Amino acid sequence: MSSPKTLKSPLIWLGGLIVVYLGYPLAAFAVRFVTSPQRGFHVPGLFPALWVSISGATMALALSTLFGVPLAFLLARSKGRVAALVGLVVQIPLALPPLMSGIVLVYIVGPYTFLGRLSGQRLTDSMIGVVIAMTFVSSPFLIVASRAAFASVDQGLLDVAATLGHSEVSRFMRVAVPSAGHGIRAGMLLTWLRAFGEYGAVVILAYNPASLPIYTYNQFSGRGLPTTLAPTALALGVAVVVVLLSRVKLPTSSPRATMPTTKKAPEVVKSQPVRFALDHHLGSFHLEMVHNSNARHLGVLGPSGSGKSALLRCLAGLYGSSPGPVWYGDQSVEALAVERRGVGYVAQGFSLFPHLSVWRQLMFAKGATPELAAYWLEHLHLNGLESRLPSELSGGERQRVGLAQVLCRSPKVLLLDEPFSALDVPVRLELRRELRRLQQETGLATVLVTHDPEEAAFLSDELMVIADGRVLQSGTSRLVFSRPASAKVAKLVGVENLNLARVATSSSLDIGGNTVAINATDIAPGTSVLWSIRPERVSVSSDLERGEASNDQSHALLRGTLSDVADTGTAYDLFVSVGDGFEIHARTWGSLDVNIGSRCRVELDPDAISLWAVPTIP
Repeated sequence: MSSPKTLKSPLIWLGGLIVVYLGYPLAAFAVRFVTSPQRGFHVPGLFPALWVSISGATMALALSTLFGVPLAFLLARSKGRVAALVGLVVQIPLALPPLMSGIVLVYIVGPYTFLGRLSGQRLTDSMIGVVIAMTFVSSPFLIVASRAAFASVDQGLLDVAATLGHSEVSRFMRVAVPSAGHGIRAGMLLTWLRAFGEYGAVVILAYNPASLPIYTYNQFSGRGLPTTLAPTALALGVAVVVVLLSRVKLPTSSPRATMPTTKKAPEVVKSQPVRFALDHHLGSFHLEMVHNSNARHLGVLGPSGSGKSALLRCLAGLYGSSPGPVWYGDQSVEALAVERRGVGYVAQGFSLFPHLSVWRQLMFAKGATPELAAYWLEHLHLNGLESRLPSELSGGERQRVGLAQVLCRSPKVLLLDEPFSALDVPVRLELRRELRRLQQETGLATVLVTHDPEEAAFLSDELMVIADGRVLQSGTSRLVFSRPASAKVAKLVGVENLNLARVATSSSLDIGGNTVAINATDIAPGTSVLWSIRPERVSVSSDLERGEASNDQSHALLRGTLSDVADTGTAYDLFVSVGDGFEIHARTWGSLDVNIGSRCRVELDPDAISLWAVPTIP
């Protein structure tokens, strides 16, 4: 029961008023129907009229569904003036009074029109005319509802289906329609009920055979209310039955019935490294990238908006051939449609089909076999989850299902769009190790895009750092991490303690007026450089411990003030302010002997200092 506080809500009262307004006439009719001695069931023509309305509405719904649902899908996926114009035309019958809809139709299918003469004047005053009138006034309900439902379908689902080998028609039937099923079903219900109850357009275009609304009006105008009780009651009964039927969920077959008892391991394939030369415009964004290395596992690192996902979509063929040449190994796939490229594409954000169980997800790919699906089900620890829907899975389970799904197609190349970004740290680390194991076992070439430098290094042989649709640097992971080409690259790969300095001598740096010892370098004195050192190679201690020894210039030594200490649970992260805008980050696992705000000495291990010349600071 509702609480007293809930009953005081104005929403309850507003909602209640409309319920009373809609329900009271129905209740009054029910009382009159039960108490009336004459209801009109004996009047000739009642049940034929009912059949005309039922069969006409059903045929109108069939036509609207056959032509309207595909149109709704196209309108939901299209932009521009043509789509806007078509959408306007589709909605005009909703605003047009039914009688005027009939008049408009007379100008198209009337006896003296081209179509009317061509059909032998059989398009009016016939069952065909009834269906034409019903379809005209009711089909916009289905198109509008379906368009809204299709607009909410994740484009990533259609992209994944394409990379799994499904054509455009297959994607529409097997992904878009089931995903938009609730909206389509609601539109079909509205369309049938609207067609069933249509009077104005039908009476103008096809007075005979009489539909139930026409029959009811004739009884009302000729005999009064008593004989209208029967057709009204039948109409209410039909409406209730149709509404209840629309809510019935069709049973789905159990996936366990088709699961095999044997499993078949995938064949180890010859690695087909991905190469490309892309030049593609996405609105105002320009993607221009070239990669010619034969590295088996390429990692693409970049910030949000850098073009990482767009790059993968180009490689998968989701933008067609316009981005430019792409090779899988020695095979040029530029001219191949996405469904024919044989690529495995794991989209960002767990793009699983919401209406399919785990087993049906694995069997969805073209060419998937039950034996191979059973293998990946076991290999990726998904046993016992076969009948679950994506909504019933954890994040880690969904990610495993996504991997298993693309692996069931035995792809040539595996494209991974930030596959672990939405996972908790323990799950992310576990799946990261699982993916590396898969790379080694299957021999698949992979392209991974991520914003996590550690993840990129762990799963890649070669690293490409990108920003604003351009390649900033590429090479082996060790080269990119140890020798970033610019300050921007260094920040993107997570280099810590990155600062500017000037080479004082071949064995020392001038850091803000402080001379720091380094290993010998061949960079000319006076050259501006970027230098860095890992936090764990920095030692921080009290400035009082060694007194004047701190003036010894033979050590990589700085002095500053401890500005912050962060306890990470397993270590302490210390931040020492050395000068204006210059801060050193240190990490220690021992006890602290210095307090925040106190002076301290910072010792740098010369062997751990990396530096490189910077002719122009980005």
